[in-house]
Amino acid sequence: MSLKFSAGEVFQMAQDIERNGARFYRKAAEGFRDSPSHAMLLELAAMEDDHLATFTDMKNHLAAREQESPVFDPFGESELYLRAMASTHVFDTSRDPSESLTGEETLQEILKMAIKLEKDSIIFYLGLKSAIVPNMGKERLDDVIAQEFSHISMLSDRLTELRR
Repeated sequence: MSLKFSAGEVFQMAQDIERNGARFYRKAAEGFRDSPSHAMLLELAAMEDDHLATFTDMKNHLAAREQESPVFDPFGESELYLRAMASTHVFDTSRDPSESLTGEETLQEILKMAIKLEKDSIIFYLGLKSAIVPNMGKERLDDVIAQEFSHISMLSDRLTELRR
């Protein structure tokens, strides 16, 4: 069976991923109170909030046909499938991502985890590109992927700075 998704469905999942990413960074920041790392992690959470706002805006500006499922799906199985994919590949949307943090992680460990999760999200989005039917907003997903690449670049720069 070949499932196809609309851009609207993909942007909804992107919103969930960004929401969970912000929670991850806020929880990580709790372990670094009274240090510059605390502010940096809160800044990363704010960036996730900005991505969420960007994706929300992008979803709100989709044409009606781009928000609708391209297949008959009376039971919402496409959305369930999409959520299951995200739950196993990116900031787990089925549970609080901060549960993976013990509070004992170093900033370098947190940044490495974040880079891996951002890379996973890119892989997820690239896979979804093939599931969006033509003329249903597929090109808009490129904007999501570009945002995630810029986040990886910034995280990598921060990690490099820590190594100096």
